[in-house]
Amino acid sequence: MNVIKTVVLSVLLFLFTAVNFKAQSRPTGKPAPQDFFRLGHSAHGDAFDEGPREKPWIMEGIGKTHFPITTSNPEVQIWFDQGHTLLHNFWYYEAERAFRWCLKLDPECAMAYWGLARVTTFGKPSAAAGNERSAAFIKEAAKRKDKVTERERLYIEAWEELWKDEPKDQAGAQDSSKKKEDKFRLLLERICLKYPQDIEAKALFALESLWQSSRYGNELILQQVLAADPRHPGAHHYRIHNWDGPDAEYALDSSALYGQIAPQVGHAQHMPGHIYSKVGMWEEAAISMDSALRVEARYMQQRMILPFNDWNYAHNRNYLSYIQEQLGMAEAALAGAQMLIAAPLDPKYDDPEKYGTHWQGMIALMRGLIKFERWQQILDPKTFPWRDLVRDKMYRSYCETMANLGLGNVDKAAKSYVAHADLKKEIEKPDNNWLEKTYVVQSLEMQALLALTKGEVLSGLGVLADAAKRELELREGGDDPPAYANSLYNTLGAFEKTLSLVRNDAFALSGLVEAYVVQGQNEKARDALSRLLFVWSNADPGLRWLERAKSFGLDAKPYDHPPAPQRSYKKITLEKLGPNLWQPYEAPRLEAFDSAGNRVTLEQYRGKNVLLIFYLGEECPHCLQQLLEVGKRKSDFSRLDTEVLAISRNSPKENAASLKVRELPFRLLSDIQSENARRFKSYDDFEEMELHSTLLIDKRGKVHWARNGGEPFKEFDFLLKEIQRLNLMAGTEITRGEGAKPLASR
Repeated sequence: MNVIKTVVLSVLLFLFTAVNFKAQSRPTGKPAPQDFFRLGHSAHGDAFDEGPREKPWIMEGIGKTHFPITTSNPEVQIWFDQGHTLLHNFWYYEAERAFRWCLKLDPECAMAYWGLARVTTFGKPSAAAGNERSAAFIKEAAKRKDKVTERERLYIEAWEELWKDEPKDQAGAQDSSKKKEDKFRLLLERICLKYPQDIEAKALFALESLWQSSRYGNELILQQVLAADPRHPGAHHYRIHNWDGPDAEYALDSSALYGQIAPQVGHAQHMPGHIYSKVGMWEEAAISMDSALRVEARYMQQRMILPFNDWNYAHNRNYLSYIQEQLGMAEAALAGAQMLIAAPLDPKYDDPEKYGTHWQGMIALMRGLIKFERWQQILDPKTFPWRDLVRDKMYRSYCETMANLGLGNVDKAAKSYVAHADLKKEIEKPDNNWLEKTYVVQSLEMQALLALTKGEVLSGLGVLADAAKRELELREGGDDPPAYANSLYNTLGAFEKTLSLVRNDAFALSGLVEAYVVQGQNEKARDALSRLLFVWSNADPGLRWLERAKSFGLDAKPYDHPPAPQRSYKKITLEKLGPNLWQPYEAPRLEAFDSAGNRVTLEQYRGKNVLLIFYLGEECPHCLQQLLEVGKRKSDFSRLDTEVLAISRNSPKENAASLKVRELPFRLLSDIQSENARRFKSYDDFEEMELHSTLLIDKRGKVHWARNGGEPFKEFDFLLKEIQRLNLMAGTEITRGEGAKPLASR
């Protein structure tokens, strides 16, 4: 009966909509009937359907650069420079907003399209993400390249080469991609030679040469940029990336300056933390990452951004947890990991089955619990929200093997190890081979530890040495922050080797104290203890590694000998930068009328979750399908204490007429002037039209989840699970934003 009812209802909706189209004269600006399925989509094509839809604002604290362009509107240059500067900071989302506004002001601005081609992907044509959008944008720029200066035309042609069509076969595409990238850099090089005073050309050439040519060559180019502009944000940023590795000291000067030049850019606070971590300046590294976290959190609060829309937030938090581990701040590190796991999910932008906010939290939590040997917590089924995936099965069996070994449950550890070994064939499948290197290291480590528990010392140490070498390769392969909990050279007892790789690693220093004492080298033991006392001067009380090192009675005082002075993470105040964690933002004001003309506000629904749907009225067949899908699940939403509200530009009278035909079990609200749509980011300022939006507002009136764009959101089974998760978290410290004490301002 339900199926028949749904079919009948769908037919009635179709007939009602058709009658409406004939009976009503459409206001100016409404689409013709054949375009109904394009409602909410950009008139400029699919490339504009993603990305920001609201106009930009003048952003302070991002640094300054100037890239002169041809435009019919002088204001465009201001926004273009802002977008270009944001690209130097890798702030792609906000850069795209600025370039889109350039096109709003000057639709024929070729260089605005060039800017958009640069923001839509990070990496080269061989990277899948954003290719179609970049190609579409650069084609638009190329159509207009005869209207710009020769210098601008050369820039367009360089990126035109980068994004021209690939061969369809994979082997041909890879070969073509390499040739394109080489030709692209050659064209950029020619711009630098033809216009030697153009420091932007040099900065971009250095950026595109990172990891492709000699670091020394890149350094010389960037020094030329800094000679002309000592506060160029891109040059300092790219120097940090250039030296992010074993020779990180060379970028210490840029690390000290970059955050000052662009204080309102989270990435400008974040990247110096990479350098400070590489040189063992853990206090400065923590200040950088905590600052980055706060700047991102404030930005998200002010601009109604969710964690799954801001990849930098999760990366900052994961990295800060790693640094806090190095400082012995176990509780803060673990609380930060749990906050990431508790953050809202999204089936497209943060699918928990992929690498996003959720999985970065899982990695940080596993790393911290293993490093600090919280074995019982690892085995507690409430700790990890494991999923039925090969990835999760792999990590789970590894964690449980390590925990059982730590607790002396050798038989249980052996069973977990077998479960891990049984995944080998699955890991070898193409879809899972990205896990293979980590899987092998885990396998070898567990095999070695099990052998050692059986007294098989020589074979165990041999396998462990192989595991340690492979774990090092993981770190050197770009695993930053490392996902692996410990440097396995520590497990092997090769503490000096660890310190050559991870400078001022406290766990290695602790082991080194004992090793030197056993060898009778008390002076060296005292030196190692002094360094440990400094690194863990703000550590949680009672850490056994520190207590063990102090138990030898060495007369040692904390001292630091880094390549540059450090501030104290505990003593510095960072609140002015923003909160130290993301929290759901306050929902904007809802002021609407239902079909009976009654005023409706969100305050009337306090104490209940609200699913708020902005739809595009009777003309939109996708919207009608969406409302039908919601209606089917009315009882499911009610069981989860959730009310549904649907809002459009339809008048109360039109909504009342609709409800006479439909059996929609929720209120239809009127937003005739689109005022609510604008407040809730459901309006495109560039094309002046409403968007599809779906928002989940919690019982306190805060937005927990949102999605807007050209297509209405229809994955309501996902939302039901997310509401269930939200209800379970309601009232917990993490949900209230009290999951961690202020880290650097206590």
